[in-house]
Amino acid sequence: MILLTGGARSGKSRGAVSVVGQDDDVVYLATGVETDEEMADRIERHRLDRPASWEVVEEPVALEAAIRSIAIDRPLIVDCLTLWVANLLVDRSDDSIEQESLRASQLASNRAGATVVVTNEVGSGIVPMDPVGRRYRDLVGRVNQMWAEQADQSFLVVAGGLIELASLDSLDA
Repeated sequence: MILLTGGARSGKSRGAVSVVGQDDDVVYLATGVETDEEMADRIERHRLDRPASWEVVEEPVALEAAIRSIAIDRPLIVDCLTLWVANLLVDRSDDSIEQESLRASQLASNRAGATVVVTNEVGSGIVPMDPVGRRYRDLVGRVNQMWAEQADQSFLVVAGGLIELASLDSLDA
């Protein structure tokens, strides 16, 4: 499993498409929801950037179940964890989201097929002014760490370039 994280419009999704190539057997698991015109435009840009032959599974909430439903040997792109967390934020507790994140990340890391997971690095900017914004930032940070721990490789995507991330465990002396 490969985790791609970075800022908005950094090239994460394009990188995920590059990793799996043009294989017709790819499943693209989309967590975004068309809530307004701007989001509809973003979703359409993503559609245009991937082969039309790919199977698309749209699942904004039940990530673990969606991953489980996909044949274990098929290449999979999960795009993206950040939107998945946003979709759950109002109705679920942090603990519940973290528990599902851990189960889903373990399931994804044990797949036989190539698995590429996209997420945003949201904690690099200013501290959000409101409690909901801080909760979201902190929760996405914890979710990203869970997935990075399960990943074989993690990369920070900046301006279309990749920087490989080392595990914090590698610092143990």
